[in-house]
Amino acid sequence: MRVIAGMYRSRPLASLHGLDLRPTADRLRETLFNVLTAGNPAALAGTVWLDLYAGTGAVGIEALSRGAGKVYFVESSARAADLVQANLRSLGMKTGFEVMKRDVASALPRLETLGASAEFIFLDPPYGLEKEYHQTLRSLAQSRLVTANSLVIAEHDKRFDPGEEFGLLRRYRKLVQGDAGLSFYSLVAL
Repeated sequence: MRVIAGMYRSRPLASLHGLDLRPTADRLRETLFNVLTAGNPAALAGTVWLDLYAGTGAVGIEALSRGAGKVYFVESSARAADLVQANLRSLGMKTGFEVMKRDVASALPRLETLGASAEFIFLDPPYGLEKEYHQTLRSLAQSRLVTANSLVIAEHDKRFDPGEEFGLLRRYRKLVQGDAGLSFYSLVAL
């Protein structure tokens, strides 16, 4: 596993054996960021990200490498959160991120109290925890973290459909690559 592009291009990222970690594959991450930048490498400059169920931190680290201004990594597993911090240290990153060792359900209200909002929210719960998708997407649909300019992206098994809509949060695109899928959501205007 490696950083695909940007300042830390081709630098390796570590993973843990024995944990239920399923890092976003390099190819899928590359596709995701190609969709988000649409040929404009500066499209992510200064953006704020939430990397929920961060695992190795690969998606948030990719965002930082490509110019994101801030990434909040949320991971409930202490070992995985420590791995995110180790990956950030291995790249020499010292600023522009916060690693939150807590579950997503408690992290979202905490981020709201900090006054955070994000242009990009990526969630990738373990594939077997289908209820986590629904709970998290419902919470995000009601959260001040999500604005009219926010994009919520859920990575999921291609055989699982996380859902079309959650309140005003509606899926507008679904992309399948290999065994994984990406569902893209945004708020619909009233």
